[in-house]
Amino acid sequence: MFLLLFVAVSCTKEDSLTSENINLTNTSTTTESNDDNSTTTNTSEDVINGVSSDGDVTSFKVAVNKNAIAESQTVDGNDDDYIENTSFDKTITITFSTSDMASVSGDDAGIVSVNGNDVVATNTTDQVIKYVLTGTTNDGFFKLYSSKKQAIVLNSVNITNPDGAAINNQSKKRTFVVLNEGTKNYLTDGTTYNDATNDEDMKGCLFTEGQLIFSGSGYLEVNANCKAGIRSDDYVRTLPKSNIYVNASSGNGIRGNEAVIVTGGVINVNVSGTADKGISTDGEARFDGGRTTIITTGGYEYDSEDNDYTACSGVKADSIITINGGELNIMSTGTGGKGLNCDDKININDGVVRIITTGNRQKDSKGSVSPKGIKADGTITFNGGQTQVRLEGSGDGTEAIESKGEIFIEAGTVECYSYDDAINSAGNFNSNGGYVYARSYNNDGIDTNKNLYINGGVVIAEGAREPECGIDAAEQYRAYINGGTVIAVGGGMQAIDSSSKQASIAVTVNMGTTIGVLDGSTAILGYTTPSNNCGTALMISSPSFKNGNSYTLRTGCEISSGTSFYNLITGCIIGSGSQSVDVTASTAINGSMGGGGGGPGGGPGGHW
Repeated sequence: MFLLLFVAVSCTKEDSLTSENINLTNTSTTTESNDDNSTTTNTSEDVINGVSSDGDVTSFKVAVNKNAIAESQTVDGNDDDYIENTSFDKTITITFSTSDMASVSGDDAGIVSVNGNDVVATNTTDQVIKYVLTGTTNDGFFKLYSSKKQAIVLNSVNITNPDGAAINNQSKKRTFVVLNEGTKNYLTDGTTYNDATNDEDMKGCLFTEGQLIFSGSGYLEVNANCKAGIRSDDYVRTLPKSNIYVNASSGNGIRGNEAVIVTGGVINVNVSGTADKGISTDGEARFDGGRTTIITTGGYEYDSEDNDYTACSGVKADSIITINGGELNIMSTGTGGKGLNCDDKININDGVVRIITTGNRQKDSKGSVSPKGIKADGTITFNGGQTQVRLEGSGDGTEAIESKGEIFIEAGTVECYSYDDAINSAGNFNSNGGYVYARSYNNDGIDTNKNLYINGGVVIAEGAREPECGIDAAEQYRAYINGGTVIAVGGGMQAIDSSSKQASIAVTVNMGTTIGVLDGSTAILGYTTPSNNCGTALMISSPSFKNGNSYTLRTGCEISSGTSFYNLITGCIIGSGSQSVDVTASTAINGSMGGGGGGPGGGPGGHW
């Protein structure tokens, strides 16, 4: 005979949700039924609208894609980074050669000197000059000195400098790099920088002291063998239609000391050096459009200054990372590798972010380094867009999203999958809107070291077997559910504070169980628990629930139609089932087992 009990449970961390632990003094109304129930349709207002997720956080891929994308560009007349807002006084063309010395044409006026294919331009005039580079050399470079801004137009040029940078711009003024339409351009540096001098910087294959702005619809490939691929001691910016591929084997891919700004274009960065970064800045990394793909494959190393290990990152910023649009794809395969890594805060406002890490944790007596998908020392805020993070490696600290501050989810979708906590916040965790899927196969779905607030949106948090939880607040803090649709499943169950504004129900179920939740004949939602490596303690909260009201849970039923977000379906049709039970919803749920699942509160739960 099938026995189904719904009662309040009050367990310690070592307890389990079994019939031996039932507190019979708090028994809620239950109904056991093996009858076939009639099919019911949803007329509830609790429906997820506007979300279309393919549910592929466990399977999406990241790969270099050099194909151009369709982009429009509106020139901002007040923005000096647009070359259209600059007037040039003259154009000088430099043609490199594999069989002879480079040649110069145009109004040179003694500005350009040539030694074989080593070309140096020195502009001491008040003129703004455009330099057009074309031709091929296997042993040459272009070097520039100027007190004025300038443009470097790449027009089917191929420069290899075995002794240093291919382009070395010593001007501290703004430099436009224009990729001429229909052209392919190549820059390659040497494995050593014998051309470097003590009084001048030479920090990358394409190096500049001043601002560096890329435009045009041509293609640029940078092969860096010694230092960074593209490096500015000021900022680097790419505008729409530019197409850049950087392959760096012993340095960062793209580095701007002050900032790296992707306004548009196609950016591909492949970094293979130990602990190197795809995009790096001491200031802000900002993505406003375009498609950026970063792959890091290097290992980790010991940092003697920090007395700890350090590893690769797709994007590393000391100040802030802001994503306003476009597409950002990152894959890090080395031990301890990270996707987004920021010493301050991260704001994801729109666009698409996809991150994969495959490395494991490194730990020994000297220190440790753990993979992270998104890591910030400050606050992480999701205001829109779609974010997908998957960690395939293992080890403590292998977390998809980690903030040393607070986490706010206001809108958009956040989908993550990891070995350790899928989402971990050192401060409060706040969900006010949007859609969250957090799956950990060895720890908590969502873990916070302070309070956990779910005020709106849709949150699905799936933790591992006991003692891990779907959602987990620290023991001395509380979890509050004040709105939204919430599914939390794990080996343990987090206590929900009685001051919460929205009611919940709690049961234990088998893994791989499909449940339909109904209010009388009205379908509220359907949900299927994970089929492996997951706990059996299930909590459900819905705006349709009223404190003290009874709701029916049905198993052995078919869920059809509706809107699906991972294992949750709303606006659905719930078919007849083999078994059902009624349970009373409450604003307070007693916790059990999990890492932070203790605490006061009472409410209905049960064992299925």
